[in-house]
Amino acid sequence: MIRSVVQGCGAYLPERIVTNEELAKKVETSDEWIRQRTGIRQRHIAADGEFTSHLALKASERALSHAGLKVADLDLIVLATATPDETFPATATKVQSALGMTRGAAFDVQAVCAGFVYSMAVADSMLKNGLASTALVIGAETFSRILDWSDRGTCVLFGDGAGAVVLKAETGAGHSADRGILANALHSDGREHDILYVDGGPSSTRTTGLLRMEGKEVFKHAVVNMAAVVGEVLEKAGLTPKDIDWLVPHQANKRIIDGTGRKLGLSPDQVVVTVDKHANTSAASIPLAIDTAAKDGRIKKGDLVLLEGIGGGLAWGASLVRW
Repeated sequence: MIRSVVQGCGAYLPERIVTNEELAKKVETSDEWIRQRTGIRQRHIAADGEFTSHLALKASERALSHAGLKVADLDLIVLATATPDETFPATATKVQSALGMTRGAAFDVQAVCAGFVYSMAVADSMLKNGLASTALVIGAETFSRILDWSDRGTCVLFGDGAGAVVLKAETGAGHSADRGILANALHSDGREHDILYVDGGPSSTRTTGLLRMEGKEVFKHAVVNMAAVVGEVLEKAGLTPKDIDWLVPHQANKRIIDGTGRKLGLSPDQVVVTVDKHANTSAASIPLAIDTAAKDGRIKKGDLVLLEGIGGGLAWGASLVRW
C-alpha cells in the first residue's frame, strides 16, 4: 500500500502585527472583549504589494528545507486559498514558477477554512494513484483584503499567513501504526451558504466583495460537524479518540477548539492552539499550527495527529496522519 508521508513543514507570517488594542482605536471593541470570545490577541497583516503567492512561496521554501528536499523532487503543488492573487491563473502556478518547478502540476483548491484539509485529501489521492510522487500542500491567505474594517464582528477575527507541508509517496504495510495519511473525510452543505460568504465575484458582480458572517450560526455548525467528521475519520482508520496524540484544529475561535477537544475527551495539553498569535488565517491556520507544534518538539515521529476544519460553503473535513 502507498502512503503519503509527511516529510517536512514550513510557515510564514507577514511582518506587520496588529494588536487588539490597535483595532480598538478603529472600531468599537476592546482587547478583553476579543480575547474572551475568541482567544485572539493579535493578527499579522500582509504589506502593500505582498500577495498570497508571496506568503505561499516563503512557507514552501521553508517546508522544502525542513524536509531536506529540492524543488526538482516535486511533481505536484496543491494550494488551498480563498484569496488568490488573480481570478486566474491558479496562484499555485505562480508559486510553481517562483520556485523554479518545471514539471508536474500545480492548482488551487477553494474550500475556505477547510481548504487545507481538502488539499491534503486531494494530494493524498493523487500520490496513492501514482499521479505524483512528491507533493507540496500549501494553505495561504490574505484575508485582510476582503474584510470590512468597519464591521467589528468580523474584522477582529482574521489575519494573513501561509503554511505548507511536503508529502512523499512511500510503500508501507498499510497498518494504522505505519506513518502517513491514514484516512480522510470531506463534506459540504451548500444550503448554509448565507451564514459565511463573500458578497461579490467576477460572475455575479464583477468586483471582489467583502466577507459576511453570522457568527452564532457558524459556531453552532462547527461544533456539531467537527465532532461528526472526527468520528468518521477515526472509524475509517479503525481507531478511537483515545489513540489521538495531537489535535490540530482550524484556528478560528478558541471556544470552538476547546469544545471539540472536550467532545473527544482530550486533555487541553493535547490540543494545538495558535489562534492567539495569528487569528483566523482560513486555509493557512492548520499548517501554521502544524509548523509550530512540529518545530517546538510536541509533534514527534510516530504520533497520531488529527487535522480538522470547517469553513464557508459550508465545507468541512478531517485528516488523520501518523507523523
